[in-house]
Amino acid sequence: MILAAGRGERMRPLTDACPKPLLQAGGKPLIVWHIERLRDAGFTDIAINHAHLGAMIEAALGDGGAFGVRLRYSPEAEALETAGGIRQALPLLGDAPFLVVNGDVFCDAELAALRATGEGLTADGDLAHLLMVPNPEHHPGGDFHLADGRLHRDGEPRLTFSGLGVYHPALFAGIAPDTRAALGPLLREAMDAGRASGALHAGYWLDVGTPARLAELDARLRRTGT
Repeated sequence: MILAAGRGERMRPLTDACPKPLLQAGGKPLIVWHIERLRDAGFTDIAINHAHLGAMIEAALGDGGAFGVRLRYSPEAEALETAGGIRQALPLLGDAPFLVVNGDVFCDAELAALRATGEGLTADGDLAHLLMVPNPEHHPGGDFHLADGRLHRDGEPRLTFSGLGVYHPALFAGIAPDTRAALGPLLREAMDAGRASGALHAGYWLDVGTPARLAELDARLRRTGT
């Protein structure tokens, strides 16, 4: 699943007339980079949620045939936040663990490895596996502590959640449809129960949340192509 329902307030005015996932870097929309990397890692069925200017996303991407994948959409009248959006899309995602990618990050992580890890999640075991990255300048305090492959809400040093994770559907079982819900509380609850694992990604990662960072990514992609 690609999360694409955010309003993109920090990207304004660029997002006033264009949904953030369709902003371009390196000659193509941000969300297309995600779709192509997911396809190359073996993902052929992808769900996309959307809210702000969502019809433009569907018009631009269609059914996914042009990219060699099958796309299905989960529209939200108003953005339901991360956990609420995932819960809303569960009918499209099925009963098995699934990968979720924030639409506003760029990362060169090995997605096939995340897929393999996700296959080990179970309803009565680990419910989440998060890819963590070193803290960027704009988020120096990090999010969670990673030790021996396990995630903890407390502890040092802290790392930042990359926005890439695999989840078991059971993690979202307590959320009613059409409900706004943040992901953080669910993750912390799973950590407290010893049911959340993680790994450190030391490669390239960028939160493409501002026009300056979009320009940074654009320059990198035009220079390196990846």
